[in-house]
Formats: sequence, C-alpha cells, structure tokens
Amino acid sequence: MNISLTLTFLGGIGLFLLGMRLMTDGLKVAAGDALREILARGTATTPRGILSGIGITAVVQSSSAVIFATVGFVNAGLLTLFQAVGVIIGSNIGTTATSWLVAIVGFKVDLQALALPAVAIGMLLRITGQGKRRAYLGDALTGFGIFFLGLDVLKGSFGDFGEGFELAEYTGSGVLSLLMFVAIGVVMTVVMNSSSASLAITLTAAGTGVIPLTSAAAMVIGANVGTTSTALFAVIGATSAARRAAMAHVLFNVVVGVVAFIMLPVLLWLVAHTAALLRLEPGPATSLAIFHTLTKLLGTAIFWPATPRLVKFLETRFRTAEEDEGRPRHLDRHIASTPDLALDALNMELQRIGDIARRGARDVVSVEGAAALDRLHRDRLIVERLILATAEFSNRAQYGEMPSSIAEGFPLAMRISRYYGDIAEHVEEIAKLEASLTTPTDPSISEAFTEFRRETSNVLSLADPDDEEFSMKRLKRAIKDFADDYQSLKALLLRAGADDRMPVRQMVARLDELSHVRRIVDQAYKAAKYTRKLRKQLHHYRDGGLEVDESDSARDDDDAVMRMTNAATPTKDVDSLDRPSGQGADSAESQRPSG
Repeated sequence: MNISLTLTFLGGIGLFLLGMRLMTDGLKVAAGDALREILARGTATTPRGILSGIGITAVVQSSSAVIFATVGFVNAGLLTLFQAVGVIIGSNIGTTATSWLVAIVGFKVDLQALALPAVAIGMLLRITGQGKRRAYLGDALTGFGIFFLGLDVLKGSFGDFGEGFELAEYTGSGVLSLLMFVAIGVVMTVVMNSSSASLAITLTAAGTGVIPLTSAAAMVIGANVGTTSTALFAVIGATSAARRAAMAHVLFNVVVGVVAFIMLPVLLWLVAHTAALLRLEPGPATSLAIFHTLTKLLGTAIFWPATPRLVKFLETRFRTAEEDEGRPRHLDRHIASTPDLALDALNMELQRIGDIARRGARDVVSVEGAAALDRLHRDRLIVERLILATAEFSNRAQYGEMPSSIAEGFPLAMRISRYYGDIAEHVEEIAKLEASLTTPTDPSISEAFTEFRRETSNVLSLADPDDEEFSMKRLKRAIKDFADDYQSLKALLLRAGADDRMPVRQMVARLDELSHVRRIVDQAYKAAKYTRKLRKQLHHYRDGGLEVDESDSARDDDDAVMRMTNAATPTKDVDSLDRPSGQGADSAESQRPSG
C-alpha cells in the first residue's frame, strides 16, 4: 500500500466526517425547536420515547447529537430519567439508518451523480438564506453531498487496497481473531468520534471484499461499544442527572455488545434468513446492515422490560454531585449549541440562584434572629460559583448565529445573576454587623426594627418571580410601604442618636444595616423585573417572533426603590446630630451606583 493510496483513504474519511458534521449541525439548528417539542411531548411513555429517538436520530444522522440533547434535557428538568432511557434505546435503533443508507445507496447508485447536485443546491440555500432557517437546511444538504463523495472515495481506495494487500490471511474464525476486530471497531470509533463513520468504513470494506462478513460483524459490535466513549467524555465534571442518562447509554451498548458477541453465529444465521425472507439482494453491506439492526433490536428486547429497574438502579448512583448545592444542575455544555435550550437552562439555573439569595436575605432579616454567619458565608460562595458558571455557559452559548429574540436574553440573564450576587454580598455584611451589635434597649426602636424586618420579608416574598401569584404591581405597592418604614426607622435612629438614647457608633452601625437591607430590596426588585423580561424573550421566540409588549417594562422604574427611600428624612434633629465624618449608611451609599 503506497503513500498516495493512504492519503486518498484518509481524504475519503475526512470528507465523510465533514459531511456528517455539516449534516448533523445543519439539521440540529434547522430543526432545533422541533427537536425540543418532540422530546418534550413525545416521550410520555417508553414506546413513544423509543419512537421519538428512532425518528430524530434517523433524521439528524447522529446518535451522539441526540444523546447529548437528551442528557441536556434531563439536566434541565425537561425529561425524567425514565423518559430519557426510552429515547436512548430509540436513538440506538435510529443510528442503523446510516448502515442502510450505505448499503442501499452506496453500492447501487452513482454517488457522484447524487452528491454534486446536493452540494450545489445546499450552497445555493446557504448563500441566499443568510440568517434564515433555509441556510441551515442548505448546510445539511451540502453535508449530505459531501458524505457521499467521501463514501465514493472510500469505495475506490478500498478496491485498490484489496488488490495490493491480502487482509484475509490476518482473519480467522477464532475468538481471538474476532476480539481483535471488535477492538479495531472500538478504536476506529473513538479516534473518529463517530460510530456512523466507523460503520460506513466497515460496510465499505466488507462490500469491496477487503474483510469477510464475520470479521466485519465483529467490527460493528466494536463500533457500537466505542460510541459510548463520547458519552463518557461528555460527563466528566457534569451533573448527576447527566451522568445517569449517559450511563444508561453506556450500559445499553456494552451489554448489547457482550450478548451480540456471544450470539454472533446465531445472529449471522438470522441475518441470512432475514435477507431471504425480505428478498433483499445478497451482499456483505446489506447483511451487515441487517446484523446492525438485529443487535439494536436485541438490546431493545433486553432493556425495554428492564427500564423501571434500570432507572431505580441509576438513581442510587452519582448522589454526591447533586447534593453539592454550588454545582450547576441545568447548565449542560452540550445544549449550549442550541440557543433557545441554552437560554432555558440559564433561566432555570437563575431560579436556583435566586432561591438561595432570597433564602439568605429572608433569614438575615427574620424577626426570629439572623442565621449563622458561617452558613450565610457558604451561601454567598455558592451564589458566586453559580454566577461564574452561568457566565461561562452564556459565553459558550453566544458563539455563532442565533435569532435576535434569543440573543437579547443572554445579557439579561447575566444582569439578573449580578443582582443576586449583590444580594448575597449584602446579606453577609448584615450578618457581620448583627454579630457585633447588641439588641436595642429602647422599646420603640426594638418594635420599629421588628416591623421593618416583617415588611422586608414581605417584599422579598413578593419579589420571587417564580411565585404563582407574582405581580409587579403588588411588589411596587409593598416597596412603597417598605420605603415608608425605612424612612421612619432611619429618622427614629437619628433622633435616638441625637438624644443620647443610643451610642453614636451603634447608631451608625444600625444605619449601615438599614442601607444594606435597602440595597437587598433594590436588587431583589430589579432581579424580579428583569426575570420577567427574560421570560418574555423566551415566549417571544416560541411564539414565532410575535411582538414583545414592552409597555409594562417601560413603566417599571429601575430606581424605584432608591428613589422612594431617598426621600427627605422626616426629622428636625438631623442637622443637630454630631456624628463622625464620613460614617453612616448614606455617606457611603451616595458613592455607589444604583444598579
């Protein structure tokens, strides 16, 4: 085998992989929303999940892409693990479409006559459809053509290879020989990161007579096992839900591989009888396509009845990562390439961050007393880690083209996360102040603080955008009441300091505490407002680009809290108060941006 033949062979593989990549990526973007709808609605039962997995994989021509999407949906809470197992089984059956495509078209059609028009039409759609869905369909059609060009090159190179090199002397019917071809199939799939490419090469080699049918069948088994490497690499550092779904894919292919290897003679006998029964034209490529399909059906027969027990087994595994609250639970990196799913995942992760931030805020203003400082510090670190994770995920998701209604959502998500980070920071500062302060001895001050904390807790509850009864109008009315209480308590503290009913240092510390609470309410209000806006962007995209009503958003003043609480303090004693220069809440606060 000379260098020229080797380079031609590698070039054929390159064309084949490029075609697969273009075809998969183009169809994923063009049918992204449809993919979501099918997986969300078509997986209520295991049979429907299997059918959905078969259909999507046959269209997208990539079981890995469907597995990644499924894992991402489990991670985002759109699919249960039980539903995902059905999709995974179906996806493994759907991947046999590549084998049938190669067997039926690859050896019976003039591939160049089919490929070149597909490339031409695909590029025409890409050039004339910039930014539109047909551009991505053009990419898929171009990939389809390049796929067959690569297949044509592989056929020619394998024909020349068979003339110059006799591989039959290295094959045999022994177990060790078959295990060697299983290993070849595994390695080919891992190296090319595509079981479809490995299967196409195997079918082409068998179809041109380079390797016998039994050895090629062993390579098909190896390709099925090798495809699990993608899932194993994908879940490194991933969430618990992602690991469980990926492990279901690994178990399916490994168990089926072992059973198929043990039953290889029986399966090949079934292949021969199935071909005769269906009156298919005999040939190695057709036989291998039947063999590939039979192994997947065998796996379905094993795993479909065992799905409940498999799910129960997997749910007892990988518990540690899920219990770590500081680890993202929805930001699976494999859905970052689908913008609307990525924004959905960000929205759900922001919901978690908001719950943690508001939990700490409610605890620190609770009338029963503030929570432990070490727990609030831990919450702040958790929020910071999650915010960093959302920022990294958002940067990955914004790579490439996307609809404007989705693109506008990512900056909004980052803005919301910043508000929650500020809340966690102010919560910890309040806890530190509380640790150094004594309970006010003046009953009127103590009672005013109790009422103020109660009003603050009410505002924080109303600022939860995930509450079924959430309303911006109710929130703004509560903020007005909060502002009145804030001004009254501030005036009371200033009078207490002026009348020597409270030490000046303690008064200043209490004013600082009020300032932090004010900032918490301000950031919670803004987070609620922009969360509502973010969800409008998501609905805008799903409704097919309908006009987004910004009228309410325009009426919602960003600085409503700061404006209301900046009203003149109703006391005549403020000017007579001699307090240390530069101390106190408002002197520092005036230097801070409002949000």
